[in-house]
Amino acid sequence: MSIAVIIPVLNEQVAVPSLLHRLLPLGFEEIILVDGDSQDRTLEVARALLSQESHSCYRIMSGPKGRGRQMNTGAAQATTDILLFVHADTQLPHDAKNVIEQALSHPDDVGGRFDVRFPQDHGYAWLVSRMMNHRSRLSGICTGDQAIFVRRHVFESMGGFADIPLMEDIEFSRRLKRQGALVALKEMVTTSFRRWEQQGPFRTIVRMWALRLLYWAGWDPRQLHHYYSHVR
Repeated sequence: MSIAVIIPVLNEQVAVPSLLHRLLPLGFEEIILVDGDSQDRTLEVARALLSQESHSCYRIMSGPKGRGRQMNTGAAQATTDILLFVHADTQLPHDAKNVIEQALSHPDDVGGRFDVRFPQDHGYAWLVSRMMNHRSRLSGICTGDQAIFVRRHVFESMGGFADIPLMEDIEFSRRLKRQGALVALKEMVTTSFRRWEQQGPFRTIVRMWALRLLYWAGWDPRQLHHYYSHVR
């Protein structure tokens, strides 16, 4: 199976070097970085790093701002069997490609996600990540922090991510699990703890669950986005 990694970025000049240094050796067939009109040096940094690599199957693109739109833009350019969506502040495990290929070896499995951990894997950070993983297993809902992967033909048949400014990952995974079985991998990606550090764990948990409950109750994500100042 061939895999394209699609990375939506916006003002991520600090995160991009670490992301690409870790990602490039993993053997993915395509790497597609989609910028949403960054105002910092994100594109300059990415081009400088990729120009030094022998990996020929990468693309740096500009797309309309918004994670869902950016990921759809990148997916439209992919030619691989599988699409893997990765946030700029998320690090994949060294065996990510093999793990995904094995996870989708059964034809009934349409996609999946990784477990998540934070760099400081103790205390509040340990508790929050384990709660996220447990909740995901119970609900079958994936979030973008967990590096969602999906068969490309399934993604295309679904019409990709919804054009909404918030909850695009939750909305997508709710539809995806109706297409077939999702694999909840125990292998972990490592994602940034910056949101929790800046706003505090308790406040962040309450805020995120309040937004999700309102979304599940039928609120328009465009209305919710007005109250959302999530650190991207």
